[in-house]
Amino acid sequence: MPRNFERAFADRPDVLAAWVQLNTAIKANMDRRRYELATLASARRLRSSYCSLMHGRVLLEEYGEPVREIALDRRSAGLDEVDVAVMDLAEKVVDDASTIDDRDLEPLRRLGLSEADITDVVLAAAARCFFAKTIDALGVLPDASLSELDAGVREVLVVGRPIARA
Repeated sequence: MPRNFERAFADRPDVLAAWVQLNTAIKANMDRRRYELATLASARRLRSSYCSLMHGRVLLEEYGEPVREIALDRRSAGLDEVDVAVMDLAEKVVDDASTIDDRDLEPLRRLGLSEADITDVVLAAAARCFFAKTIDALGVLPDASLSELDAGVREVLVVGRPIARA
């Protein structure tokens, strides 16, 4: 059964294929957990329930991360400084990329991220902007299967559109 976002691209399968190719290329160069953290931060800031729920579920199921705690306050959720800095940068990309300068990037460099690592975080956040804005503008609701997530996790990840009914 296709996921709701796939139905949204039914009239433009070439665009969905291009998105998949772009997102695959971004993830191929990035630590997968870091990608998920950057994406979760971006999605929540974009108020994309679909993306927040999907990527929160990956963090929970594949990495055992305390997603609810991360969403409420990442600084006290047990994440390390690099994780927090990555999520901060992802949010800045969403908020206003035109204001980002060396003062925003220097903390990541001091924490050991290379210029390529920083670029990957920016790419993940910028790509999330395209996808989240597209599916939200087309009225796509998060898949009903996402309602199976723990209620406390759902509560902090439904930041925009509600989960679809079965």
